[in-house]
Amino acid sequence: MSTTSQSGRVLRTATPFVDPLGPTSVQHAPVIQTAGAVVWRIRHDRLQVQLVHRPRYDDWSWPKGKHEEGESLATTAVREVTEETGKPVVLGLPLPGLQYLTPEGRVKRVHYWAARRASAKHDSRALAARTPVAPASRREIDKAEWLDAEDAAERLTRSTDRGPLDALVEAHRDGQLATHAVVIVRHGRALPRANWYGVEQDRPLTPLGHGQAAALVPVLASYGVDAVISSRWERCATTIDPYVRAANLRPEYSDNLGEAQHERSPARVAAAVRDLLEADRAAVLCTHRPVLPTVLDVLGQHSSRSVASTLPRRDPYLEPGEALVAHVARTPKGPKVVAAERVAPQVF
Repeated sequence: MSTTSQSGRVLRTATPFVDPLGPTSVQHAPVIQTAGAVVWRIRHDRLQVQLVHRPRYDDWSWPKGKHEEGESLATTAVREVTEETGKPVVLGLPLPGLQYLTPEGRVKRVHYWAARRASAKHDSRALAARTPVAPASRREIDKAEWLDAEDAAERLTRSTDRGPLDALVEAHRDGQLATHAVVIVRHGRALPRANWYGVEQDRPLTPLGHGQAAALVPVLASYGVDAVISSRWERCATTIDPYVRAANLRPEYSDNLGEAQHERSPARVAAAVRDLLEADRAAVLCTHRPVLPTVLDVLGQHSSRSVASTLPRRDPYLEPGEALVAHVARTPKGPKVVAAERVAPQVF
């Protein structure tokens, strides 16, 4: 998938509405999925990024590692970067990934995000919801260094690793690197209406739905979510509850996000989404399938044409328990969704 920046250059992004790396040209080759991040900061008005050194290969590269069963790729990226740099991060924009054939004949696919250092003060809720991570051994990673972006391009051992850096530098130049996430979640799998004899607002999740709710916790933590707004109806409140508990958050429940109230006043849903876009903090909104067209319409109104064209357009828009992560930048004209990605919960 490609997007066009303000400067007119086409960037290949890792927005996984379609497979961002495309099908492998090597038929039947085993695929190794890995994920990592380009960690960035601004020092003395200069963009800096962090590289790691692997003594086994004597190379400089981005922190990354193998995907583990049960993880989303975003969760893998956060875990591996935390292990290899010794500091937790919060994911931002998806960046171009890499795909290549290993000497053993396997396909290796590397998924990248931009990431910033997590703050103990501002990201404490998301950090509390994460599983502790031990630092990598010095036999695996013996150095982690901050370099100006242009110096990092020279330090990288492999020229192919410059692709994610080029995209990050361009996003910074276009004022689209510093973002916050607005995560839209459709509640987890619920008991079918035909099998429920109570009031609709109280229809509960199935065991699969509870598993999807639990699987959302590390996903939301990866993007630094520290605010929760949800439909008051049981299946939404239960979907978001594991994260609320893990992050020790006080959620905001709204009748306006329920199906019945949305039918009467979709404008109130639209206003709630706009508020999240304008707020400079990562948040999650949990709602129902019939409400999603209004939510997606607001996101599309605040997106570039290339991003808006990738947003779901057909019913059911999102599968039960699935999340849509909108990356929002602040611009002189207001909030702008500069990238979006879908994350399905990994339930085993």
